[in-house]
Amino acid sequence: MKEFILTKQESERTVLVGIITQTQNETKANEYLDELAFLAETAGAEPVKKFLQRLEYPNPVTFVGAGKLQEIKDYVEENEIGLVIFDDDLSPKQLKNIEKELQVKILDRTSLILDIFAKRAQTANAKSQVELAQYQYLLPRLTRLWTHLERQRGGIGMRGPGETQIETDRRIILDKISRLKAELKQIDKQKEMQRKNRGKMVRVALVGYTNVGKSTLMNLLSKSEVFAENKLFATLDTTVRKVIIDNLPFLLTDTVGFIRKLPTHLVESFKSTLDEVRDADLLVHVVDISHPSFEEQIEIVNQTLHEVCNSSDKPMIIVFNKIDAFSYVEKDPDDLSPKTKKNISLDELKETWMARMNENCIFISAKEKNNIEELKKLLYERVKEIHVTRFPYNDFLFQKYDEEENI
Repeated sequence: MKEFILTKQESERTVLVGIITQTQNETKANEYLDELAFLAETAGAEPVKKFLQRLEYPNPVTFVGAGKLQEIKDYVEENEIGLVIFDDDLSPKQLKNIEKELQVKILDRTSLILDIFAKRAQTANAKSQVELAQYQYLLPRLTRLWTHLERQRGGIGMRGPGETQIETDRRIILDKISRLKAELKQIDKQKEMQRKNRGKMVRVALVGYTNVGKSTLMNLLSKSEVFAENKLFATLDTTVRKVIIDNLPFLLTDTVGFIRKLPTHLVESFKSTLDEVRDADLLVHVVDISHPSFEEQIEIVNQTLHEVCNSSDKPMIIVFNKIDAFSYVEKDPDDLSPKTKKNISLDELKETWMARMNENCIFISAKEKNNIEELKKLLYERVKEIHVTRFPYNDFLFQKYDEEENI
């Protein structure tokens, strides 16, 4: 049932396919393919070639035009390519036609992410969430997976409505989806009880785009050993740790990262992670400032939080991470053309819209441990504000502690 998922351990040579449209220019299309290449490498594939075509909209039959598909086919045959990955979701019709033409394994962006999710899931909860997302993805694509649509063989005790094979498989998958939803509902109840049992401690959730350094930051603040790696979706399971800064305890949660073009139903499968975000008192939005499109990544995360978590009204701190990796090209003084993002230094960047955020943003390097103490102080102040509002009688204790610290 899961043959669309990569299972090989060795690297599979693959080519990547994307399109340039009115809403996605060539620069963006190339950037998206670079991210798709990173996803492919995370899954264990080896991207060897990228194909781009300029179209008003994807071809409803083969995604790309006939000429481009033939070009891809020639390259695949000449270079012994066994896998072709498309940067957008493919319809069942497109999958069937492309697979028939190229005669190799075809994946789209969602199926690739699902493969990574399946490899990364460690706990029973995460595995069930991934399995649910897989079946929800697979259900409308059964026509691609089955060609034997003849009626089931009859016989004594076997005479029935004569379901086709695809109807049988659809019913089996629907049953499994119902079972998984019931399991996850039970898990959600257990998680809800766990959250209630944590008492009234202030909850802080790390959110952000995938691979921005959330888990590394979690390890620094909580002195724990959360798995962190320079790959997309290194963390799938929600991790909660108790953190104490000076005299103030709070709960810190590391959540799954978001990514562009991620279908809503896939995110919704991770309800327990999203519940941690919904229940958080303070969000810490971690951003990779060294990424050329970090502003777009901020927008994607904010939009996802608004649509799925309804968390737009929560207090938030933006932590611009990876300042050690930030680079720019200094502009020639004789060049009178306007500066681009590539020519802006970090100091100049801080004077843009970021300056209006006042103390709600901070610049750090979790890898090099730069400005971590400043981040702890900022967290202390924000958590204390929430704590004092919740427990007004503790305000005197905080004032006394702060006075002693200043002596």
